[in-house]
Amino acid sequence: MTKYAALLRGINVGGSKKLPMAELRQLMEGLGHDGVRTYLQSGQAVFATGRGDEDSLAEELAKAVEARFGFTVDVIVRDHAYLRAVADSCPFPAAELEARQLHVTYFSAPVTADRFAGIDPAAHLPEAFRLGDRALYLYAPEGLGRSRLAEALSRPRVGKGLIATTRNWNTVLKLVELTAGGE
Repeated sequence: MTKYAALLRGINVGGSKKLPMAELRQLMEGLGHDGVRTYLQSGQAVFATGRGDEDSLAEELAKAVEARFGFTVDVIVRDHAYLRAVADSCPFPAAELEARQLHVTYFSAPVTADRFAGIDPAAHLPEAFRLGDRALYLYAPEGLGRSRLAEALSRPRVGKGLIATTRNWNTVLKLVELTAGGE
């Protein structure tokens, strides 16, 4: 069995797309997943399964949420090895930063630097970003809510079929921890 994290985008934010975590766990167990746990209220669940791949598991969960709760939600599923690689490949000195200063945007597919070519990194210093494999690392010393760079990075249209969802560094590390073992 492989352990995965499901990242649901935009649930339980600002009073919209309410999805109680206990009901999400029940839904995922009903799909045949084992060891389902949720983390926080903002759309992270970990589970184990011996079937499917990341894309098919994400699609299955998105369809199940829509059928049960009546709204669409974007879902990205990543296995432990990928989550670990993202954490290990951080280009910023994560151990020296506060968690609110470092974020990872997970993409459902690879993105190239061309997508962000219109952004002048020097205009946003000391904020900075780096691209990884299906991930973007953002250093925002004043936090995400005050980041002009985060706003600029969100402007390039994600594109049809491409999903992006951002997590702070504490959540990145917690998902690595929660998906460890059993592989």
